[in-house]
Amino acid sequence: MRGTKRPLGAVMAWVRRQPPKVKAFLAVVTGMAALVFIRFIVHDHDNLFVAAEAAHALGIGVLIYKLTKEKTCAGLSLKSQDLTALFLAVRLYCSFVMEYDIHTLLDTATLAATLFVIYMIRFKLRPTYMVDKDNFALYYVVVPCAVLALLIHPSTSHNIVNRISWAFCVYLEAVSVLPQLRLMQNTKIVEPFTAHYVFALGVARFLSCAHWVLQVLDTRGRLLTALGYGLWPSMVLLSEIVQTFILADFCYYYVKSLVGGQLVLRLPSGVV
Repeated sequence: MRGTKRPLGAVMAWVRRQPPKVKAFLAVVTGMAALVFIRFIVHDHDNLFVAAEAAHALGIGVLIYKLTKEKTCAGLSLKSQDLTALFLAVRLYCSFVMEYDIHTLLDTATLAATLFVIYMIRFKLRPTYMVDKDNFALYYVVVPCAVLALLIHPSTSHNIVNRISWAFCVYLEAVSVLPQLRLMQNTKIVEPFTAHYVFALGVARFLSCAHWVLQVLDTRGRLLTALGYGLWPSMVLLSEIVQTFILADFCYYYVKSLVGGQLVLRLPSGVV
């Protein structure tokens, strides 16, 4: 085990010494390599979307364990959970009226678990909630997402309200983790269960992004045409990429902390 950790530690130390531009280049190369690897081992790319939902559910499971066993919600952002519940509820509505499938069942389970987390933070464990640190203004993301959904949405044959709702949940999902990242930046120290949860979100975002990117590549761009015309197809892909890169920095420090054998993750200034 030590022999495995020593080379990994050396690699992480080398990466840490590199300038920001080199780190960004290495992140892009690593992401592309991961996509190539996934493309060869996963034949049905729809499984990536299911895996993304499973990773998200696993992360919420970690939260539920923390809330029920440790009896504390310190380090968790209620605002991020509210945003998550909102985009899941809207996406669930869209699934029912537009394309009922396995994703509908997965979203139902994830929404139920998220609502339980919100209930525990808001009522049962309210005294441990770090309200002063959870200071991200929700209108900074909700209002722009709503305006963007009004301007850029699918051009399918569905009802206009449903199409705008679909776009809204896509945009909101991309930025729903920002309040959680802001809270962690305010505290600078992230305890293990919260770190596991956010890392699971990062994995889920990457798998979802990989699903869309590989689908576009395999169909040689025809998937984008199937999604409609105008800016909407590009915005779907861009949203997936944005939410992946939002969490990329945290995931780097998470892996670095894990390799270093640290149970508590300490974030340097400027990570979020």
